[in-house]
Amino acid sequence: MHVPDGFIDAPISAATGVVAAGAIAVSLRGARRELDERTAPLAGLVAAFIFAVQMLNFPVAAGTSGHLLGGALAAILVGPYTGVLCVSVVLLMQGILFADGGLTALGVNITDMAITTTVVAYAVFRGLVKILPRSRRSITAASFVAALLSVPAAALVFTLLYALGGTTDVSLGKVATAMIGVHVLIGIGEAAITALTVGAVIAVRPDLVHGARGLEQRLKLRVDGELVDAPRPLEPVAARDTSRRKLWIGGLVASLVLAGFVSFYASSNPDGLEKVAADQGIDRQTKEHASADSPLADYGVRDVEDARLSGGLAGVIGVGVTVVAGTGVFWAVRKRRSTSQVA
Repeated sequence: MHVPDGFIDAPISAATGVVAAGAIAVSLRGARRELDERTAPLAGLVAAFIFAVQMLNFPVAAGTSGHLLGGALAAILVGPYTGVLCVSVVLLMQGILFADGGLTALGVNITDMAITTTVVAYAVFRGLVKILPRSRRSITAASFVAALLSVPAAALVFTLLYALGGTTDVSLGKVATAMIGVHVLIGIGEAAITALTVGAVIAVRPDLVHGARGLEQRLKLRVDGELVDAPRPLEPVAARDTSRRKLWIGGLVASLVLAGFVSFYASSNPDGLEKVAADQGIDRQTKEHASADSPLADYGVRDVEDARLSGGLAGVIGVGVTVVAGTGVFWAVRKRRSTSQVA
């Protein structure tokens, strides 16, 4: 779904840039309420994990592959505002360092892959959580459905943007049918990855999952014939810190392994947008990426001839840069919140 330069004309690209900038500004303010000293480091890790898993293209159908978009996963784990920022950080790193997604199309990509997926997924997720029993299984099931629907929603938004500013004369009906059709299939993979990841984190630290807050039901005691909430047990602070540290280290190691090793075995087939663009002729106006001469362009390290080593090093570098950039942004947002509260 990474839109390259040349697919969308300058006026619509500029308009989506304004939309993206506005959404990021709103998200920076909203993230202050979502982030605390426990979740700020997790948000940086979520961004790095999304970067890593996006390198793992999985086959879907007819010579097409797909990969995680990540908006649903980020929104459920760390909140919708922080989720928009997580995916935006990933897209920025990919565009600048790896020539993946056009720089003039950055507003298009943030609008489509960060804003649309996060908003749609979190709206669906919250709606389902309200009607389902409050349990870990319900959170996981809601995560699956939310992620599943977020991907074709992003495909639909791309189609609308192409209708407004597409640079080639292609039947919009064919574009819409092809884009939504293939991305429904990709959405199944997105849903599975999202549900498995959310379920795994809930099993270890449900208190760190934004979408699972309030999941625990207070124990009731009968006092003088009336049911009252039992006192919450006090947990040792050191034990919680250790558990959170282990979760962060485990997540980072998993991200490094996925990007540095498992990515070599990812599908080499074109992703959904690339396949549709080639089949429908959308890619006739594609322009060379401004970062095409980057040392890490196309997820490889320049002058490293071994393909496995080159791709693995690029993945490890990408995870490292993303986790540092993401953690820096979210700690700054957290610090700004603390400063505002003091003032």
